[in-house]
Amino acid sequence: METEQLYQTYKPLLFSIAYRMTGSVTDAEDLVQEAFLTYNSISSKKVIENKKAYLCRIVMNSSIDKLRSAASKREVYVGEWLPEPLVDDGNDPSNTYLIKESISTAYLLLLQQLSEDERAVFILREVFQYSYEEIAAIIEKSSTNCRQIFHRAKKGMENRPKAASLDFQSMRSRVEQFTMAFQEGNIHKMLELLKTDSVFISDGGGKVKAAINPIYTSERIVFLFTSIMKKLPKNSKMEFKDVNGYPGVVVSINDYVAYVISIEFLGDKISRIYMVANPDKLAHLQSNK
Repeated sequence: METEQLYQTYKPLLFSIAYRMTGSVTDAEDLVQEAFLTYNSISSKKVIENKKAYLCRIVMNSSIDKLRSAASKREVYVGEWLPEPLVDDGNDPSNTYLIKESISTAYLLLLQQLSEDERAVFILREVFQYSYEEIAAIIEKSSTNCRQIFHRAKKGMENRPKAASLDFQSMRSRVEQFTMAFQEGNIHKMLELLKTDSVFISDGGGKVKAAINPIYTSERIVFLFTSIMKKLPKNSKMEFKDVNGYPGVVVSINDYVAYVISIEFLGDKISRIYMVANPDKLAHLQSNK
């Protein structure tokens, strides 16, 4: 009974830590499950005083191990790497927790540039407001060392995305307008909604056709989107969803999720479009899951 209560209480927090660390929904879910199995086997042999810190430590250590073992795969990854999209229907408390913390694709990409230890300390301090003493207990380093790591990590996060000046509904309205213009082939409207120096980044992982390199400028992005629209089959469906805390679009073909698009704003215009097409990164969204 106790483990079930702990699971309900701490699963959202642990998932949030693991997802920020790994950029993978699937890995985060697995790491949380494994953490509770580990906790169960250890708690039957000894008394664990601070259960929350102990569970955080298990998840953080497992996340770091996962990152280190995946490093060689990342080096040979085909094209741009994007995190697995976190698509929210408003049903999963884990996702609500993450959205409250505002996990944008851009923010996750910046986190990926930090070393494993820097990422761990930065997430625990900046996002979850843990004290250096609490962080020291979780990652098993001295609080002085954690303080130094945090300041180093903060420098690496200096280029973090600025908060959009638009409110959520205004962003959603513009995403809907852009999608409608895309479907209608309204080039003028698409250009009006994009910043002239906007960027499009897609992740196909070498599994499906996708742009290997980022596409720069609104004109080139619009040209790409109009050619994509011509190739989309008639039975494709576009749904507006919250993707990584912001308004986005999920494109399905024959009820199979083929693309997930997240959008970043600067001022009142679209500045970046991220599109995940790698089927491995969309497996958790398929209805036959």
